[in-house]
Amino acid sequence: MKPQAAPPSLSVIVPVGARRAADMGALYREYRSNVAATGATYEFIFVLDGPRPEARRALETLLREGEEFTIVNLTRNFGEAAALTAAFERASGGTIVTLPAYPQIDPADIRKLVAGLSTADMTVGYRSPRHGNALDRIRRSAFHGLVNWVTGARLRDLGCGARAMRRQVLEEIDLYGDQHRFLPILAMRLGFRVSEMPMRQSTQDRHARIYRPREYMHHLLDLFSIFFLMRFTKKPLRFFGMLGAATFGVGAVLIAYLGMDRLLFSEALADRPALLLAALLLVLGMQIFALGLLGELIIFTHARGLKDYRVEEIIQYPDAVAASDSGSDSALGEAAGSPEIRASAPPAITA
Repeated sequence: MKPQAAPPSLSVIVPVGARRAADMGALYREYRSNVAATGATYEFIFVLDGPRPEARRALETLLREGEEFTIVNLTRNFGEAAALTAAFERASGGTIVTLPAYPQIDPADIRKLVAGLSTADMTVGYRSPRHGNALDRIRRSAFHGLVNWVTGARLRDLGCGARAMRRQVLEEIDLYGDQHRFLPILAMRLGFRVSEMPMRQSTQDRHARIYRPREYMHHLLDLFSIFFLMRFTKKPLRFFGMLGAATFGVGAVLIAYLGMDRLLFSEALADRPALLLAALLLVLGMQIFALGLLGELIIFTHARGLKDYRVEEIIQYPDAVAASDSGSDSALGEAAGSPEIRASAPPAITA
């Protein structure tokens, strides 16, 4: 039987979507040469998010030329988050690197991105210096300022697709929708160490960006979902309770005002729309509050299956002390209930 090859150290994932087209052959060769320069073993996985005939033909040509990589072709356009998940399920490396399917960063900086994992669980690239006109700078500043204010993060380029992370990051995060943009924020929520790495912007990534208003609304809704996941995943009553209590409070104050106006000043209520508004606010407030209670019940029944923490390491007592090393000092230490730490028998540390 042929011995099974050892899994690679790096799994490089390139999701190919519909946003921009690129010369896949030239892009792959640039990526491969710079990934190989890290000195680690690697594998490439290209995910075609829906029918991408030109990209597929280019990749199949590379395969016929002897290149070795995997192509995952999705049946339709599911989005980049689904593409990353599909590729991760087939990746075998201990380190996952995601790269954009078009020229966005200088490939020579990939080594710096991977090297950053020596002090972090995830490194995300940000293009610096960043090129663009005044409108682009205002749009980027407004978006990242809003994200940082809502989430408490300090990130500068969520649109950069160059990221490197340890395998555990994607194992503990469920991506869906368009949450791939907020992957660093989701990793921070679980306690992973996330750092940014400056990367030079590609000379081919200097075109004007014009987005439809619908995309801005999608990003705003995604940001709201991330905010809710970070703050109220296991405490839905705090969010819906505050909102419901505020709505109910406004309705109650308005009802009290109208009641006092009727009792003290004999003002008629039959022809006052404020009475209907106050009643609607009271009912709406109770319904929102009840929605929070329902969420609390759901969380309570599934609490044992949810984990909102991450253990970095466990330091244990030695399982046993050799009989030859036992003596009066060790007996005293055991009587005191403290672990004995020797050079020959250090505490066991498991990640």
